[in-house]
Amino acid sequence: MRQETIQPVSDTSATQRTYLALRRLIVIGDIKPGEKLKIEGLRAKLHTGASPIREALSLLTSDNLVERIDQRGFRAAPTSQANFEEILALRCELEDMALRMSIANRSEAWEEDVVLSHHRMVRAKSRGDEDFEDMHKAFHLALLENCNSPILLKFCSQLYDLNIRYRYLAGSALNYKQRDVSKEHEGIMNAAIAGDVEAACEQLLNHYRKTGAFLVGLLDEADLA
Repeated sequence: MRQETIQPVSDTSATQRTYLALRRLIVIGDIKPGEKLKIEGLRAKLHTGASPIREALSLLTSDNLVERIDQRGFRAAPTSQANFEEILALRCELEDMALRMSIANRSEAWEEDVVLSHHRMVRAKSRGDEDFEDMHKAFHLALLENCNSPILLKFCSQLYDLNIRYRYLAGSALNYKQRDVSKEHEGIMNAAIAGDVEAACEQLLNHYRKTGAFLVGLLDEADLA
């Protein structure tokens, strides 16, 4: 009888940890757009083995955060204004679809999850917690997760990471003094749990487009490798 080969749990965990660490470094800009990703350098930086790094880089290629350079290895995906505008357009289209489906399937449990994720995001922001961005993403995905479409949710999650990368590249120039982003989040949440599909979707897309318009203005003058 043929025995099935099972990957050790420790190897799987090492790959996952490495994947998450590399993804964060790319998203927040510690690894620059277009930067070559050398295995030895990453081993020293992440204190892990070559195998988890190679596996993590392959996973990040599927996420469009890393590119494979023929036989020469890997590099962080380059950035451009055209790329950002495409990400924004896709995000608006797909999240509009997902939110409509999510609200159509709304339940008490989903409403509670949305409210709880919003509370956690607000608390993390008020405390200045390092995990605010994680809580921010969790809130946006909680709005969509009741769409019952795992593939659609995966695309929305990937587009979030690709979009947030540009926010970090904009750096300290990104501010919301002329916007009340907290109020925007609250308005989206309230419309969604009230079952007001049109209001929720309109507010969500306006939320993204306001940020997008601001970032495009910054990207006009940015040197994106």
